[in-house]
Amino acid sequence: MRDPMQREKAVVIFGTGATGSVLHYNLLHGGALQVAAFTVDREFLTEPDFMGCPVVPFDEIETHYPPDQFQMMIAAGYARVNHFRAERYQQAKEKGYSLIRYISPQAQIWEGFTSGDNCKIGSGSLIQPFTHIGNDVFIGSGCIIGHHTHVMDHVFIASGVTIAGRVTVEPFAFIGSGAVVRNQIRIGAESVIGAGAIILQDTEKRGVYMASPSVKLKISSDKMSLLG
Repeated sequence: MRDPMQREKAVVIFGTGATGSVLHYNLLHGGALQVAAFTVDREFLTEPDFMGCPVVPFDEIETHYPPDQFQMMIAAGYARVNHFRAERYQQAKEKGYSLIRYISPQAQIWEGFTSGDNCKIGSGSLIQPFTHIGNDVFIGSGCIIGHHTHVMDHVFIASGVTIAGRVTVEPFAFIGSGAVVRNQIRIGAESVIGAGAIILQDTEKRGVYMASPSVKLKISSDKMSLLG
C-alpha cells in the first residue's frame, strides 16, 4: 500500500553510494515512486549517470529538477556521526524540496506509529505500537523497535538491532548491526554503539560503546566433532 505521506512527484536521490543504490532498488521494485535522477556534491560527480539515471551536481539540482515538480531523499550513510546527512537534509529543505520517507512493504508497522520525513525503514523490521521516529532516521532490515520508543532526528540504526520498549534515542546516535538496547534507557546524542554491543544503561553524549571481540580458539575446525 502506498505511504499516504508521499506525493506523486518523481524522486531525486542524493547519493550514489551503497545507500543510494539500495534506495533506488527499493523504489524501483516496490513500485512506490519513480526515480528521476541522482545528485551529489560537485566534487564527487565522476560519471554522468548512475543506475540508469542522470547525475546532477547538488549545487544546481533545482535548475534541472525544480522542487515544485520533484521530491528528494537524502540517501547518505552515517558519515561524521550522521552530520553529513543532516547538513544535506537541511540544504534540500532550504532549496524547497519535500523529502519522502520509504517504509518497506515487508516491514511490520503497528498502530500508533508516527515518523518525520527523509526516513527509511528496511524490510523485515518490526515497529511496535506508539513508537515515534523523528526526521532523517534510517533503520536497517530486521530491526525490532519496542513500544513507546522515541527515536529522535538524524539517527542511523543498522540491520538486526533490537531496541526494547520506552527507549529514547537522542539525535545523531549510531547503533551498529546486531546491537541490543535494554528497555527504559536513553541513548545519548552522538553515541556510537558498536555491532553486537549490549546496552543495559544510559549512554553518555558522544560515548563509544563496543562489544568484546570474538576470541580465536586454538583448536582447528576439522577437529570439532560437533560439526559432524
